Amino acid sequence: MDSLTHIALGACIGESFFEKGFGKKAMLWGALAQSIPDIDFIASFWMNTPEALLAHRGFTHSILFAFLMVPVFALTADRVHKPHNIKFIKWIIFFSIEIFLHLFIDLYNSYGIGLLEPFTHTRFSINAIYVADPFFSVFPGIAFFMLLFLHSHHIKRAFWWKVGLYMPFLYISYCSINKFIIHNETAHILNSQHIVYKRYFTTPAPLQNWLWYIVAESADGYYVGYQSLFDKKKHISLAYFPRKEVLLKSISNHEELHKLIRFSNNYYTIEVWNDTLVLNDLRFGQIIGWQNNRENFVFHYYLQHPNDNKLVVQRGRFEKWDWQVFKNLVIRIMGN
Repeated sequence: MDSLTHIALGACIGESFFEKGFGKKAMLWGALAQSIPDIDFIASFWMNTPEALLAHRGFTHSILFAFLMVPVFALTADRVHKPHNIKFIKWIIFFSIEIFLHLFIDLYNSYGIGLLEPFTHTRFSINAIYVADPFFSVFPGIAFFMLLFLHSHHIKRAFWWKVGLYMPFLYISYCSINKFIIHNETAHILNSQHIVYKRYFTTPAPLQNWLWYIVAESADGYYVGYQSLFDKKKHISLAYFPRKEVLLKSISNHEELHKLIRFSNNYYTIEVWNDTLVLNDLRFGQIIGWQNNRENFVFHYYLQHPNDNKLVVQRGRFEKWDWQVFKNLVIRIMGN
């Protein structure tokens, strides 16, 4: 999830945990603790792009990191605010909720997190919420600003922290149900269309949770399509993309290539664009793919021009978007 949402959620949890008597200091501690796993962004200043991709949501999103950071935060807060009547165990529980909740929320996005780092490099992801979903973020965002401006003993503060916490977690529950429905329906539809696949994944298309992006892996490539929860026809219009790993023979020993393949969880294709090979990570979807399922993929890495890949995850996310594209997204969400 985006950093601003983590800050807002953390502040709401701080308010709910301490409420009256601790002023707005609890909101600040909550925002800091909820944000600490994202400190990995610092790595991008000295790592190359493939290394930074693997570092992001790696060790700092692990259970071990959380266990290390909770007592650090608890000891610091306990010392900063002396004298006080807050038991040390309460600090421990508060910061545990904040940091582990960050891991839990990020687990829902397609990027994945290194939950068991450094013992295994496996990335874990549920793929049930788009990384920037306004329907998740709007309630903690509004609640955060209300809590920021209301005075510390205002009667409405309890109402707003409940809005900031209850609503997004109701939405997460709703998204989990959507994921279960789509994931199971996809298996039935792929079988009914006689698609032979080894594995598949489903993840939301941008900014919502009703239209889902589908990727099914075959022996030599991938079937890609979109399915809405409101589709009446149980049929997925699929485009096939060959993996073309044979194109990698000339650079098969490059360490950066192997890091990119590991990062992609082996959901990748290779293409030739002008004077460079391009690696596509299919997990991040296509540029306006619901409108044209032959479109390029959001994540495309120029293997022969590594210096042109600084914003490789973000650069294609909203490319080609305009008002008509947005209207087409809404129309496709409404079903076939």
